[in-house]
Amino acid sequence: MGVEMLKKLLSQNSELRPDGIFNWSLPAFAIKLNDGTNFNVCPNAGACASFCYARNGTYLFKNVRGRHIQNLEYTLYHLEEWQAQMLSEVQHKKMIGKHVRIHDAGDFYNDEYLLAWLEIARQTPDVTFYCYTKEVSRFKRLVEPNCPVNFRYLYSMGGKEDHLIDKEVDRHADVFPDDVAILDAGYMNQDASDLLAITLPTTKIGIPANNIRHFNKKMSGRTFSALQTERDTAKERKLGV
Repeated sequence: MGVEMLKKLLSQNSELRPDGIFNWSLPAFAIKLNDGTNFNVCPNAGACASFCYARNGTYLFKNVRGRHIQNLEYTLYHLEEWQAQMLSEVQHKKMIGKHVRIHDAGDFYNDEYLLAWLEIARQTPDVTFYCYTKEVSRFKRLVEPNCPVNFRYLYSMGGKEDHLIDKEVDRHADVFPDDVAILDAGYMNQDASDLLAITLPTTKIGIPANNIRHFNKKMSGRTFSALQTERDTAKERKLGV
């Protein structure tokens, strides 16, 4: 399928720029591709999908959403070309010692796409890559056995595979209603810098909920993990488990 090639892949948003972090984004959750095909970019999203900041605000602007869909289609239909272009960008001398956040929206939607990122990381040891993901089983199968030292990740609570996360062993993040709730739960707050997600000396990373009124009202003081547990319990009752 023909997809317009992109002149530049990495960008910097207002949140990540102060720390010198570059980012790559896809659209979030269930979207429609340019040919009308439905596609789920976050296969294991669960309760989080109802509170996703990337399905709100500027992410819904036509130009922003259009670019994210272009990014996705590039990886879907021309993965080898995309990988070569991304590798060329991160091998630039300006990237030495820098960080790349993979996905401030979207996730590793299939094995091939994840493996492409792992190979990029292996070939650019002077750059640190990091990500949040709900693809727990995929990472435990493909990443944990042989993870590049410069590829850092943490599991993100609120997904269908929360039950696979060992909170005492696996680095993970949960979204809390406020800073006090983070401390009360024994988590460490990464709000001061996104890099704290991978540098804080703990497996338990707390993220305060975004200040989006209708989302906060629906959360009603609960964490993403609690919301997912409620969803899982309701599904089990319905199935008579």
